[in-house]
Amino acid sequence: MADQANPAPPMDERVKAIPVWRRALIRPELGGICGTILVFLFFIATASDSGMFNAQGVLNWSTVSAQFMIIAVGACLLMIAGEFDLSVGSMIGFSGMMIAIFGVTLGWPIWMAILVTFAIAVAIGALNGYIVVRTGLPSFIVTLAFLFILRGFTIYLPQTIERKTIIGGISEAAEGDWLAPIFGGKILEGLFTWMGDAGMIATFERGTRAGEPVVDGIPMLIVWAIILVILGHILLTKTRFGNWIFAAGGDAQAARYVGVPVNRVKILMFMFTAFCATVFATCQVMEFGSAGADRGLLKEFEAIIAVVIGGALLTGGYGSVIGAALGALIFGVVQQGLFFAGVESSLFRVFLGVILLFAVILNTYIRRMITGER
Repeated sequence: MADQANPAPPMDERVKAIPVWRRALIRPELGGICGTILVFLFFIATASDSGMFNAQGVLNWSTVSAQFMIIAVGACLLMIAGEFDLSVGSMIGFSGMMIAIFGVTLGWPIWMAILVTFAIAVAIGALNGYIVVRTGLPSFIVTLAFLFILRGFTIYLPQTIERKTIIGGISEAAEGDWLAPIFGGKILEGLFTWMGDAGMIATFERGTRAGEPVVDGIPMLIVWAIILVILGHILLTKTRFGNWIFAAGGDAQAARYVGVPVNRVKILMFMFTAFCATVFATCQVMEFGSAGADRGLLKEFEAIIAVVIGGALLTGGYGSVIGAALGALIFGVVQQGLFFAGVESSLFRVFLGVILLFAVILNTYIRRMITGER
């Protein structure tokens, strides 16, 4: 009786129902999910006996994936906002070198060197964005210019100051520093020691580290990657600012008409991309204890490829941080998996080209499904 008294309102004929299977196909994460499953199945079949999936093997490809993941988060949000940043790789080398110059050459406390470097990097990101939105120049051109500018300074400054392009001594300078462990330390060391004592993971059998677990903690690089992915996903999907990012990349002029601060959104995304690159650089110099002028080469392209594999459109307005993270995971697993499978490592570049081409074709098909284009 209640249903008869309150009948359901009729469906608006102007609203076109989308089948469930079609909604699944247009999810940006679909390509990343399928690619991740296929990659894991392949290496489980071909490399599981070589130690790829023991504790040390998992740590190896997780660390490599985390490197891609950190810069992919920033690149993903920027691409959804409709822009590119080709200076990411050069920013990694530049930021690492600035930390070394400030902390080792000039003798600043490492915490101060890190904070000042972050401020400089974010300011350069803001300058990138400001030039793009004020001049109307393609971000491809503007950031390509900064790619050369930053790489040039990364080589020139240490050569001028130290007469070399690699500056070491960062580990010694960081001893006792309160901020350095946030980028170069490890967590859950006690848990892994207990797991080693319990026989759950392998331990060293001889040498000075006999009895210690082969994996003694989770590097902060991986922690940063997880944090940035979670924060990026929440920002993009759960906040009004996330809607602004989609709007700025989808149709900037229409977004302006409804009050979206498009210019501010784009500038902030350039700043966030620079921030992510500096997180990567800081973790890297803390891990190796040195900064090199060649660090970060080609990372900008690897970040973009990871984002495209994760389902983002090159035209902007569509994408997913989770998808970009899966694209980065695919990178890390394949790069390390080829080694464990005994395949020539140079084929990794072949894989990048093939997967990029496949992802662009898939994303173009998805865009046509969304827009109804032929």
